[in-house]
Amino acid sequence: MTTTGTTLVIGATGTTGSRTAAQLTAAGHRVRAASRRAALVPGAEPVPFDWYDSATHAAALDEVDRVYLIPPLGDSDPAAIMLPFLRQARATGVRRAVLLSSSAIPEGGPAVGTVHQALPELFEEWAVLRPSWFMQNFTSAHSHAVSIREDGIISTAAGSGRVGFVDAEDIAAVAVRTLTDEQAPNTDLILTGPEALSYDDIATIVTDVTGRRVIHHRLSFEQMRDQLATLMPVDFAAMLAGLDRAIAEGAEDRVTDTVQRLTGSPARAFRAVLEREMR
Repeated sequence: MTTTGTTLVIGATGTTGSRTAAQLTAAGHRVRAASRRAALVPGAEPVPFDWYDSATHAAALDEVDRVYLIPPLGDSDPAAIMLPFLRQARATGVRRAVLLSSSAIPEGGPAVGTVHQALPELFEEWAVLRPSWFMQNFTSAHSHAVSIREDGIISTAAGSGRVGFVDAEDIAAVAVRTLTDEQAPNTDLILTGPEALSYDDIATIVTDVTGRRVIHHRLSFEQMRDQLATLMPVDFAAMLAGLDRAIAEGAEDRVTDTVQRLTGSPARAFRAVLEREMR
């Protein structure tokens, strides 16, 4: 089904935004690709957008009827800027909003959890995508990928806890369906890959695929927090280290059938994604 309006994809140069914009345009939908830097998505209309610059919001929303929302990165209170934007979006004709959140953050929880809680009151058609950790964390510019390439190490405070890592392409495929299907899900959706893996498992698979030895370096919560605090505010570092601690306690040891159920295709396995992206 091709929508009659325009879909605004915020964060169209990001991990899921770029893939969502590309899949939408490939399927024949009209897309406005919004980003602080030029989002070169074939077939999409690029538009400058900055969460912290309200002067960029009106043009991005012009004639848009649905929007894919990626929160500002590293902001511990995104609701402060996202909720005014969402009220503006509703007033200008947006009728469906799909929010990217996290499997680790429930409705009403910290950070984007507040936006999740507000979404049903703002839009009659909505969805919240709550993916597990991205497989691309090990292949892109993420700190894990950099550490793998430079040192052969993955450092976490997750211990032997397992995670249902998910491919960003699968997240984008679900985003496309929730944005364009005749009926919106009007619920939150937890997205995982087909298996739950520990970081030791990840290190073994990366070693097998790349031929370079990679190990999982287990840190304490405090060590993880302090390491992250060299890159970001300490409160945000503590939150991220706390997510690792929750993994160690089993919070992410699950798999769901959401990708298969919404897209009709099985979720991709980590080894297959690694072979695709690290050839």
